[in-house]
Amino acid sequence: MITVLRPGLLTTVQDAGRPGYRAFGLPVAGAMDRLSYALANVLAGNPPGTAALEMTLLGGTFRFERDAYAAVCGADMQAIVGGRPVEPGSGFPVAAGGELAFIGARAGVRAYLAVRGGIEVPLVLGSRSTYVRAGIGGLEGRALRTGDVLGVGRAREKDLSPRVLPSELVPKVGGEVSLRAIPGPQDELFTTVGRALFFGSEYRVTNRNDRMGYQLQGAAIPHVRGADIVSDALVPGAVQVPGSGTPIVMTADAQTTGGYPKIATVIGPDLWRLAQARVGDVVRFESCTVEEAVQALRLERRHIEHARALFAGAGRVARRGPRRRTA
Repeated sequence: MITVLRPGLLTTVQDAGRPGYRAFGLPVAGAMDRLSYALANVLAGNPPGTAALEMTLLGGTFRFERDAYAAVCGADMQAIVGGRPVEPGSGFPVAAGGELAFIGARAGVRAYLAVRGGIEVPLVLGSRSTYVRAGIGGLEGRALRTGDVLGVGRAREKDLSPRVLPSELVPKVGGEVSLRAIPGPQDELFTTVGRALFFGSEYRVTNRNDRMGYQLQGAAIPHVRGADIVSDALVPGAVQVPGSGTPIVMTADAQTTGGYPKIATVIGPDLWRLAQARVGDVVRFESCTVEEAVQALRLERRHIEHARALFAGAGRVARRGPRRRTA
């Protein structure tokens, strides 16, 4: 079991999400930074899709009531266990009674804490992800609070050796963000100038951002005939442009329909970059094809499988530094 001594700013239980229910108005939810979340589970020795904790900007403090194995990845929240700092991209044992504290993010926004065996909360429609707006999933459908107690599932793996991802496999967070996006599905509703502005301008993250979407600030994108359309489907990555002309990029908790035209759709493998962007960070969009998007997805999966292969044998420890690439 894990006791929450300090919950942080917004800490929720998340997994790979709840697909299959958008037709009923329920977002997929799940980890905002799916790459860091997946790598945290790899480091912890968990199967894909295991529930973990997602922390936002200000991390929490957790006491492990039993011996455990934990891993952190994503934003650098200055984690400390047993008086020792822990870098993102690390897995390590925690003794019973030990405390793991996160001071706050000095780079990036979201960090993931995975525990071997996974965070045990009830499944809701096949997922443990928290969707706070509807109050479902996770722990009572809400962010964690001081005094909460989380169960931990039974672990299959027994190796307690420290694990460290090679530096080239640790996601680089912070700084300018480049997002590949497929034009459409309603790019014809924007002027030629507007489409050129979208892919050629610099935007900045505003304080109007959360798990639902990111409102950006920058060059206004002109519409052909106004900003209203008959509401249609929305997915994470969809870029809506309301009457103000500035784009809104939808993220994990995005609503299922919307009434603004969508000039482009950010590809899934790049959304983690936006999830780690802070207010004022620069965002640029790069046009890509469906074929390029599929290749990016393959590379993302290969990245995760490469990391998993490093720890496939008990007692094998990866260390930072140059490493021969695998096919």
